[in-house]
Amino acid sequence: MSLTLNEELQLLKESADGFFAEKSPVSDLRDLRDREDEVGYRADLWQDMAEMGFVGILLPEEAGGADFGYVGAGLVAEAMGRQLTASPFLAHSVVAASLLKALGDEDRLGALAAGDELYTVAIDEGPRFDLAGTKMTATQAGGGYTLSGLKTFVPDGHVADHILVVARTSGTAGETDGLSVFQVDKGAKGLIADRTIMADSRNWAKLSFNATPATLVGTLDGAYSAVERATDLANTVIAAELLGIAEECLTRTTDYLKERQQFGVTIGTFQALQHRASHLFCEIALTRSAVLKALQTADEGGPVGWFAALAKARAIKSAELATNEAIQMHGGIGMTDEYDIGFYIKRARPLAHLYGDYNVQADRFAALSGY
Repeated sequence: MSLTLNEELQLLKESADGFFAEKSPVSDLRDLRDREDEVGYRADLWQDMAEMGFVGILLPEEAGGADFGYVGAGLVAEAMGRQLTASPFLAHSVVAASLLKALGDEDRLGALAAGDELYTVAIDEGPRFDLAGTKMTATQAGGGYTLSGLKTFVPDGHVADHILVVARTSGTAGETDGLSVFQVDKGAKGLIADRTIMADSRNWAKLSFNATPATLVGTLDGAYSAVERATDLANTVIAAELLGIAEECLTRTTDYLKERQQFGVTIGTFQALQHRASHLFCEIALTRSAVLKALQTADEGGPVGWFAALAKARAIKSAELATNEAIQMHGGIGMTDEYDIGFYIKRARPLAHLYGDYNVQADRFAALSGY
């Protein structure tokens, strides 16, 4: 498959780039941060995204979605990365949608497309992503189940109407068997959602469950492969957002190099800075190919783990290089709050850790490569 976009996807890319540049520039994130907004995103923007078809971008048309697949979702995430758009897109439209599709739950997909009721997914339990190490327990109670345990690093978990929770129904931590997915609704008994404002000025949550009533989603004890696939698919889209962050850092930095003068000349004429900018350009180009290939593989429906691990690992390193270089080549003002460039490094770092940081991805890539 060619690593290029067809006409339909190119139009989607242009539409997404224009939409977020107009409707959600970086100044929006600054405003949300300064107001310490409790929701963490603009409800009117989320509704506009639904009308554009972005909220249901992964869902089939019969479920009310736009059916643009993961390449389409990646293009939207990339555009959001450039503008640092705050929205529940990743949690609701990508992770929750991917998990429900992997579990074969068609009934809940229709509710996702409209975006009126927000979904998120609770998987992480510690500083290092480890799906097999899940300790949260689910216990049968009457005709249903109750959950007990702690989930961390849950995107938009404090405002979600429905939380898809990964819990252990048999076996012990470290085993891939015995995992199931449950739905817990907002305000459920025994659920405590602690809002956590991360470095990226977004709202994440720590969720505590104490004999909290829950509804089984999918089959009992057989959710590991579905959750693993959903996180792999989510990582391809996260890689696309990191790519957008890296690209915007390069654009803003090269623009600055063409304007800033030192010793009576434009600093962009300094060969050392030209070499560094050229190196960054090449790294981003390689990452763009890896990310697009992973997204295309996701749309083909086959195993995506190897490509997802490669794409996210490369995207993490490219975003790390781009944000570091952007701040350094902006000089002292790059460290100030007056310039927006510092917001990009603050978004890239927490995003890199979601569903497995560079070390986790490199480990997975090596394992799937036979090492």
